Amino acid sequence: MATSRKARGGELFESVYSVIVLLFILVACVDVLDAATVVDVYRLIQYDLAGVPFGSRLASLNHHAGSSLFDPGTDLSRTVVMLPVRELNITFFREYIGQRQPLGGLLLLLPRMFSSENRGNMDEGDQSFGKDIMRNILVELERLLIHANIPYPVYFAFEDENIDTVLADVKRNDATGQPATATTGGFKLVVSAPEPKKLASPTITNIQGWLPGLKADGDSNQLPTIAVVASYDTFGAAPALSVGSDSNGSGVVALLEIARLFSILYSNPKTRGRYNLLFGLTSGGPYNYNGTHKWLRNFDQRLRESIDYAICLNSIASWDNELWIHVSKPPENAYIKQIFEGFSNVAEELGIKVGLKHKKINISNPRVAWEHEQFSRLRVTAATLSELSVAPELLESTGGLSDNRHFVNEAAIIRSVKLVAESLARHIYSHQGKNSKIFSDDSTLAINPSYIQSWLDLLSRTPRVAPFFSKNDPFIVALEKELTDHTVEVNVQHEVLDGTFSFYDSTSARLSIYQVASVTFDLLLLLVLGSYLIILFSFLVITTKGLDDLISLFRRPPSRKVKTV
Repeated sequence: MATSRKARGGELFESVYSVIVLLFILVACVDVLDAATVVDVYRLIQYDLAGVPFGSRLASLNHHAGSSLFDPGTDLSRTVVMLPVRELNITFFREYIGQRQPLGGLLLLLPRMFSSENRGNMDEGDQSFGKDIMRNILVELERLLIHANIPYPVYFAFEDENIDTVLADVKRNDATGQPATATTGGFKLVVSAPEPKKLASPTITNIQGWLPGLKADGDSNQLPTIAVVASYDTFGAAPALSVGSDSNGSGVVALLEIARLFSILYSNPKTRGRYNLLFGLTSGGPYNYNGTHKWLRNFDQRLRESIDYAICLNSIASWDNELWIHVSKPPENAYIKQIFEGFSNVAEELGIKVGLKHKKINISNPRVAWEHEQFSRLRVTAATLSELSVAPELLESTGGLSDNRHFVNEAAIIRSVKLVAESLARHIYSHQGKNSKIFSDDSTLAINPSYIQSWLDLLSRTPRVAPFFSKNDPFIVALEKELTDHTVEVNVQHEVLDGTFSFYDSTSARLSIYQVASVTFDLLLLLVLGSYLIILFSFLVITTKGLDDLISLFRRPPSRKVKTV
């Protein structure tokens, strides 16, 4: 009899335990019953400059969605605000960021045209809003975000049908005075990401290739060298979106096409010039051209002294009819006059206007505004060809959010290549001032628009923020292979980025958007389910074991008296 009661008691305990476990499972799951969508998001860059923190300092998100930063009296410390960039008021947004008010997170929605995957034309919304207006807003937004220290997660995402639907529902709830909270329900935005970690000793990679000139018989002197240089990496508010089609994808494309053209000329001893040509693809451009500095420092003195001049290519794909040659030496300098006159003569024949900008460098100032200034610091004559008339500020205009395929003009790159290639050829072959077209459109030395387009397409879908590149990144391998096809003695140099800059990982993630019910609904559901389970449990006990056993579950067991001797 005692054994039978003990067995029945064990069965009852197992039944009660099963009900309790089921209730806990329901409580855990009831808040995430309906997953609305999952989207790719891109985190605002996190970096330190000379130990001072900038960018977004957190990565994980788990809060309800809201649609406005500016509702007075609203506590947003547990809210992720969704803001379409096309609706952003930069003035108000700058004030909000400057006040450092508590916020659960920020999701900035970019128009689809800024996606590298959008290879077609702008959609109607983008056209009606205005291409240039959106670009100006993004430039201002990026300038604000990269120079701010933001203590909450900031992500970018592209507008799509799912995001638009969620945002419309969030706006509707906010407009009725029922913002999403744990009490009212709504949408919850979740990014599961570990704490960002500092990148240890980020690497920058320089690639160089040679086209050796032709020496005369019995000539033991070293031939003079002309260097053509372009920095290939980028920097922007979102590293995973910083493709830099113009800055400086256009410079890279132009350098590769110039190398291809001169490789044809130099492949024949009869047309090989008496100048060496050095092609350099450098890294660390946004960081005071740190890669160029280290590349030049590795040259032996004899090589540096052999450089007649260097021409650096920077942002040459968004101009209409005017380019600028930036120099550090005075315009009266004989070498500068020769370079400028050579380019001006060719430009006049092509119907292009070329201006000269002189900016004296300060050796004691670590800021390097143009790539040619690294050459000038080593007393090497150099110039930068650019559509920009003024040097950008540090970390600005270096291939960020607004610099994509939609804002570059292949025809501008082709005209830039013609200008540089013809100017170099006339200098090399001593055809200065002569109206001779070496790279004419109807010759074997014609510029190849398909080649330019294919490389521009590749660069426009490849984020190139150097600290996030590995030494064997496929893009770096592709650049090395391309230079190998057109030049000789291709050399790859790996260096550590200047320690003034520190970067953190976690640049992209997946955002899960859940539609959650209110706590009131949750409690009501739990009450109904709990009541149902209690009734079901009572029914099963009564029908299988009797009413007495059910009552005994809730009856206080008799106390045991201890007998004393």
